[in-house]
Amino acid sequence: LPKPPAVCTRELCVFSFNTLGVMSGAAEEVATGAEVVDLLVAMCRAALESARKSIIFDPYPSVVDPHDPKSLAFNPKKKSYERLQRALDGIKSIREITQGPYFEIKKQMDKLDPLAHPLLQWIISSNRSHIVKLPSSRQLKFMHASHQFLLLSSPPAKEACFRTARKLHSSTFAFHGSHIENWHSILRNGLVNASCTKLQLHGVAYGKGIYLSPISSISFGYSGKSFWACLQSCRPTQSRFLQSRNLNCVALCEVITSKDLQKHGNIWVCPISDHVCTRFFFVYEDGQVGDANINTQDVWIQKEILGDNQPDST
Repeated sequence: LPKPPAVCTRELCVFSFNTLGVMSGAAEEVATGAEVVDLLVAMCRAALESARKSIIFDPYPSVVDPHDPKSLAFNPKKKSYERLQRALDGIKSIREITQGPYFEIKKQMDKLDPLAHPLLQWIISSNRSHIVKLPSSRQLKFMHASHQFLLLSSPPAKEACFRTARKLHSSTFAFHGSHIENWHSILRNGLVNASCTKLQLHGVAYGKGIYLSPISSISFGYSGKSFWACLQSCRPTQSRFLQSRNLNCVALCEVITSKDLQKHGNIWVCPISDHVCTRFFFVYEDGQVGDANINTQDVWIQKEILGDNQPDST
């Protein structure tokens, strides 16, 4: 049976929502759960349809056969990406699921594919990150994205190490861009140093580590092939759910500013994975992005990230 999400400890939730004022109250937005499931399914689909799926679709599901509880319909030791794809195609859109009685929707999915609903359950339960859709009143306006999430992908032990390091060295914020196909794994395994491993997709011109940048356009460039279609003035859609399968995403991370953080102009490399923690996650559709000139080191940007412009919620 899948373990409960490792990140959602009371201590960490309280820490995260209280530390960044922009997040205050977001946990009470019950209606946002469907949007998170929508995103999880999109990430799973992107990883499964990738040419690199044998490397990045990790973990592979362990799903009990609904007709034979003693056997696994999906087994990491006997992988079948084709069968997995058919089951994924049987999952109704989250928009449809929210529009009718759940029992009826489940029956429809079971008719389409008996493994569709069990796979959906696995996609939700295997997520190890604390992820919450931010209501518009709590979003970071400078990102020009309607799909914004609080994202804490570090387990409590890593978060504790991060907090200890921050007391010693302080921290700042920087972007991390990665194709959406990689986030299925990142949400379950954490943000790791992939340099010189089979997970590495780009070069390591500045050494091994997690690559970050204070400049949005640099990280946007790592987020997808079609990301340069609209760099300056795209207006975010107001749809509650994702409308497209052409998705690009970027994370805003908090990074420890110790001597280990290597700065090569606007390319930063952090060789210590425990010194980088995701904080926010932004999703754009059909190649659209926000302002290409955002610099996380600008004072007004930092104030908005930290919620200095938000009403006091304490």
